[in-house]
Amino acid sequence: MPPEPADRIGFVPVEPAHYALLGGWLAAPHMREWWGDPVEELEHIKDMAEGRDTTRPFLITLDGEPVGYIQYWFIGHHQNETWVKDNPWLMALPSETVGVDLSIGDAGKLSQGIGSAALHEFVTMLRVQGHHTIIIDPDPANVRAVRAYEKAGFVPIPDLLGRTGDDVVIMQHHLKAIE
Repeated sequence: MPPEPADRIGFVPVEPAHYALLGGWLAAPHMREWWGDPVEELEHIKDMAEGRDTTRPFLITLDGEPVGYIQYWFIGHHQNETWVKDNPWLMALPSETVGVDLSIGDAGKLSQGIGSAALHEFVTMLRVQGHHTIIIDPDPANVRAVRAYEKAGFVPIPDLLGRTGDDVVIMQHHLKAIE
């Protein structure tokens, strides 16, 4: 029996050598559906990788080969007038909360459990680093992502249901999922 995806998952910090790969993924139909303009998104990732943004970007690897993208960002850095004006729910979370975003870049790797496994491993890494409150904020219409996040131990935050607009559901990771 082949090893489970979690046994084969790794994370590599994004570097300039990865930009072309990321640009191709961001332009793919399955990512364009949920991410913004590929050129703008790649510029945001470059800002992160080059230290102009506090978000931490990584490639997800499977058996050492890149298959997706994952990042974590700091809620406290977004609890400011500019962000809170459009996203008041940010103030309902502790400032030390981290948010995670991910996508499988290689469309051929979708629906194989890789996203759930990668998210589980990434959350484990974040917990080891001392992060206790970890959220993810998918579009509820992205049913594949919501299911993957649930498999990785995320559940909607009841107090925020209906308070975040129609295009986002705030889900928090529960520690029991990794014990």
